[in-house]
Amino acid sequence: MKKTVLSLFILFFGFTSIFAQETAKEETGPWKKGGHFGFVFAQSAFKNWMQGGENAMGGNLKVNYDAIYKKDKTDWTTKFIVNYGVSQVGDISKKTDDLFEVNSIYGRNIKNNWNFTVFGNFKTQFSPGYDYSTSPYTKISNAFAPAFLSFGPGISYKPGDNFYINFAPVTSRFIFVTDPALNAIGAFGVDPGKSSRYEFGANYQMFFKTNLMKNVSIENTLNLFSNYLDQPQNIDVDNMFTLRMKVNKFLSAALNLRSIYDDNTAKRLQLSEVFGVEFGFDF
Repeated sequence: MKKTVLSLFILFFGFTSIFAQETAKEETGPWKKGGHFGFVFAQSAFKNWMQGGENAMGGNLKVNYDAIYKKDKTDWTTKFIVNYGVSQVGDISKKTDDLFEVNSIYGRNIKNNWNFTVFGNFKTQFSPGYDYSTSPYTKISNAFAPAFLSFGPGISYKPGDNFYINFAPVTSRFIFVTDPALNAIGAFGVDPGKSSRYEFGANYQMFFKTNLMKNVSIENTLNLFSNYLDQPQNIDVDNMFTLRMKVNKFLSAALNLRSIYDDNTAKRLQLSEVFGVEFGFDF
């Protein structure tokens, strides 16, 4: 895993040398495209340290890309998110983050900032995840285990590209668990032995991005889902928050927080926090 961290670090600088340039979102006709590529790195090292401590190293690769189409009454926003993180503490290697997500909202303007919309969302991960508290480690997730596919009509309020709310009261959601060992035990709410589960409910999305002050920005994405067919009061929550304090063109201090509640996965709040030095650039 230590080699994986170093590989991610080398990969990041390879992309930096090829693509780095100081530009805002590219605008070509009705299209506005752009994103952010970042690598958050943290390390601690000890030698003959009487107070104790273990060598540790971690890296998180994060890529966000937006494609926005605006023409006449049409407003179509698509966001791509890729996150992957690994850490090594002493001789123990662990995966710390893993996400691939595509979210698209197609809207037709009704009046002012209100739109009729149709949204689609797909979310999964790249590699196996484990419960590191067991010996040997227990596999608890995998690529396409789970995978979530949601879509439905709705209405949105969008005064600008940096803020919108979308509510879809008639949403279909499919949960896929393609790993045989996981669907055999009924992981992620899928019936044992089956590879998918259908849910019907309401979906709420909120996106917000702003500059708190010069070189300090925050970004937050919130997703809520209530399943009408099974305990609609248990609302699934997925919230991603990023605070970035920019030092120069490539260097920032970054705080990434993610909180998840899904009682089909775990009947408790899941929290992830990564803080470190980020080498990154906008493209």
